[in-house]
Amino acid sequence: MDKLIKIAISQLGQKEIKGGQHNMKTINYAKKAGFAWVNANETPWCSLFINWCAQEAELAGSGKANARSWLLVGLAVSNQETSDIVVFWRVSMDSWQGHVGIFLGFSQNGKRVYCLGGNQGNQVSISAYSIDTLLGFRRLKQSTIVTLPTKILKPGDTGDSVKDLQNALKLAGFDCGTSDGDYGNKTTDAVKRLQSTSGRLMIDGLFGNQTKNYLLEILQS
Repeated sequence: MDKLIKIAISQLGQKEIKGGQHNMKTINYAKKAGFAWVNANETPWCSLFINWCAQEAELAGSGKANARSWLLVGLAVSNQETSDIVVFWRVSMDSWQGHVGIFLGFSQNGKRVYCLGGNQGNQVSISAYSIDTLLGFRRLKQSTIVTLPTKILKPGDTGDSVKDLQNALKLAGFDCGTSDGDYGNKTTDAVKRLQSTSGRLMIDGLFGNQTKNYLLEILQS
């Protein structure tokens, strides 16, 4: 998920141009994400931008132009983390209108939600929205099967192999927090939850060959 936010940050300041002139960069967000019908900056593009970011980060997007479509993508989370997707309503809770961005954090008083997104003040920017308009947080999944580690891993290990494990666990539905390459308590607990669903594995939090094969079965099912 750190890749998602880096991609979005690299686009800060890109803005739409109203009238006869258009910023082709913002139009290309839509076209590269599969929305070939978009040909003007005036088209609402918050969801188009997040779909483009997700595609660039090899994450599964909504594939739709409306912001609320993101409420059906990935996993609903209450323990939100930086780079999760956040969805808000606009006009009214009961309307179809909304806004979607990448979650950055809360204001000090907890009344506003900061997010990075497109079509915020007609540009890619960081903006704050009232928590009263919050609809939910989603954690995106990899759009392709992630690589499983080739070696045995244990609590205390660090590095890219641990990141691969963390990405695979989240893809299988076992929340281990941020993919930071640190085999800490959250990753250990996620491996134990995985092992507990097998009915045959020792629940020890170690990622050995039998646990790897079981995780592979889940990912391929």
